[in-house]
Amino acid sequence: MKVIICGAGQVGWQIARHLSGEANDVTVIDSNPDLVRRAMDTLDVQGFAGFASYPDILDKAGARDADMVIAATHSDEVNMVICQVAHSIFSVPRKIARLRSQSYLTAIYSDLYRRDHLPIDVVISPEREVAEAALRRLSAPSAFDIETFMGGKAQVLGIRLEADCPVINTPLRQLSDLFSTLKVIVIGVRRKGRLFAPDAGDQLFVGDECYLCIAREDVPRTLEVFGKSSAKQERVVLIGGGNVGLTVAQALEKHETRIRAKVIERNRTTAEHAADALERTIVLNGDGLDVALLAEANIERADAVLCVTDDDKTNLLAAVRAKSEGCKMAIALINDPTLIPLMAPMGIDAYINPRATTVSSILRHIRHGRVKGVYSIGDAEAEIIEAEVLSTSPISGQAIRDIPFPEGVLIGALMKNGEVIKPYGGTRVEEGDVIVLFAMAADVPEVERLLQVTIDFF
Repeated sequence: MKVIICGAGQVGWQIARHLSGEANDVTVIDSNPDLVRRAMDTLDVQGFAGFASYPDILDKAGARDADMVIAATHSDEVNMVICQVAHSIFSVPRKIARLRSQSYLTAIYSDLYRRDHLPIDVVISPEREVAEAALRRLSAPSAFDIETFMGGKAQVLGIRLEADCPVINTPLRQLSDLFSTLKVIVIGVRRKGRLFAPDAGDQLFVGDECYLCIAREDVPRTLEVFGKSSAKQERVVLIGGGNVGLTVAQALEKHETRIRAKVIERNRTTAEHAADALERTIVLNGDGLDVALLAEANIERADAVLCVTDDDKTNLLAAVRAKSEGCKMAIALINDPTLIPLMAPMGIDAYINPRATTVSSILRHIRHGRVKGVYSIGDAEAEIIEAEVLSTSPISGQAIRDIPFPEGVLIGALMKNGEVIKPYGGTRVEEGDVIVLFAMAADVPEVERLLQVTIDFF
């Protein structure tokens, strides 16, 4: 597949990293020559310095025979023009654009993106992705990472094992026998910084970060088995009322469970805009690090604080300050992945990486065929993939133990006729089944071959 990625920032670079590692023909365009040079030096990609909305630059990048254009520059308007040029001049079949302004995303204006108007096939909104990620974090407060699959019937939770975890030092095979009625599989473990897919004989140790694939109805019981709480979050304080904070607050107002939220925003104009846009949420103008203002927001009674300003260090400090003032749980928005190892020593419970959520969303639309969902783990170290099994797939009709998956791949859940079941070695995978699997990044190309979902196949 030939892909042109416009914008070589963190999102564009990560997408290029995924796709170039899977033997795709990837070209990167950015107006900053240094970013283009970095991509070419670190990845197997071609690069062009220039404005990606210019037809001659797209032409030089090979748009005439490209299968897809991904517009991920910092400007919504530039991303729109890129898609228009790619469609009108070069007839690129598939165009994905990242748009941040909420005005462009209002449902009543959705006709704007029709092929005879502004031809964008997929619109990705980082703010909406972050808002959904925040709601998922609040639904499982003891998890540092969470994603839903199979139409909400299955979840993948990332949990950190503490000394009071009842299943410490228990082999996974024995754990499966002890709780045979629970539909849960440990699909990934990070130990001392290294992420891997565990074997049945592996044990879990204090400090391990485990990724569990669980049927939705078994989430509360599973958390209990792993020594975690499943208490609901009813009072939330948001620090930051900009694009992300406002979108999260609006999502909380619409949530089916009554969640009382308060927003703290330092910029007065931004705070006034948030207050006008929200109906039931109290907006306070001031510094989220101010102890007196946190007290006014009743931080000691809050179930969680979400620190979602546009500055990573502010989010980390605000999360620490909120917990020191009595808040039960702190979640920080972190763009820089190198800061994530600091969270545990600082006592921060969970994080949201907007770039990672955006990358995962884009990958979901890049994987052609029967792939229904993709979630990127860590710094593009692994992927969790949800896919429907095709009749022509090499795995169709085989027992799981007979499928030649690489060592870094584990099936976490299987859905047959709409029902989620726990996969065992003897479970047979049939046409139409939906599977959720964990795959280390190096093994994704082989997984795609086994699922027969590459664009060449279709």
